Amino acid sequence: MRHRFIAAFASAIALIALPALAETLSAQNNRNQQAAAGPSKPTPRWPNGKPRLSSLPGETGLWNPNGRPLMAEPETDAAIPDGQGRGAFSGPPIAGKPKESEVPFQDWAKALYRWREENLFEPHTRCKPSGGPRQFITPGGTEFFDNPDLQSIYILDQAGPGTYRVIYMDGRPHPADLAPSYYGHSVGHWEGDTLVVDTIGFNERFWIDRQGIPHTEQMHLTERFTRTDHANMRLDLTFDDPGAYTRTWTTGFWIRYNPGREWDEYICQENNKASDLMIGNEDGLVRHSPIIP
Repeated sequence: MRHRFIAAFASAIALIALPALAETLSAQNNRNQQAAAGPSKPTPRWPNGKPRLSSLPGETGLWNPNGRPLMAEPETDAAIPDGQGRGAFSGPPIAGKPKESEVPFQDWAKALYRWREENLFEPHTRCKPSGGPRQFITPGGTEFFDNPDLQSIYILDQAGPGTYRVIYMDGRPHPADLAPSYYGHSVGHWEGDTLVVDTIGFNERFWIDRQGIPHTEQMHLTERFTRTDHANMRLDLTFDDPGAYTRTWTTGFWIRYNPGREWDEYICQENNKASDLMIGNEDGLVRHSPIIP
């Protein structure tokens, strides 16, 4: 009886610790790859000279986040929940990246953000798509697929709900009658070597980062993707959401290309290793609690 109890207790502890452990191992693996790779190669380009965001022919790889994405790092590690903070690399500094105290939250949005920090029941852990920058903040990585013939760029999310996002590059406007969705409606164009993406039409059923920063259906997001060399891409973000913030605000982070990585089969519910985040916590499960995005 005693041995069975010890085995069950050990299994429970392993299940609770697994998400943070996976994040740590992924970060260490990425650091090792970065050190072994040495200086990065130049930015790959299409025949027309535009930067290529997808892998080269015969090449495999996925993009992973670098550092805490939307806000500057807290002064101490204790301010970051386990497994939710620093990524594989810090990346070069982003000028003007706000601290938490500098994000122009409306009062209700700040209160919701604080609640989410204490209750990390993120929709992503329940196999829901995650729009905006959250799409790039998964240890599983993301992949870009440029399709110049169709004048579109696709962004695929590895180790998530098996969904993809489309960026239309053909000059079309946003539809006038958009139904709110997880990824919204994205149109893009090039400004020099920077891909500028304009997105509206989000629903409110996801978090825009892993810490729980809120948004509303009024959010207008501008993303600027700049692949500075083969291994690194800078993502600058402008949030215009009068429903949740007192003014427009900007931030940014880096993602890093990890060559040799390929897609794994990932069926979200069957492979979900974060059951402690789905509802309740390690102190007890509350199955009747409502799920709040």
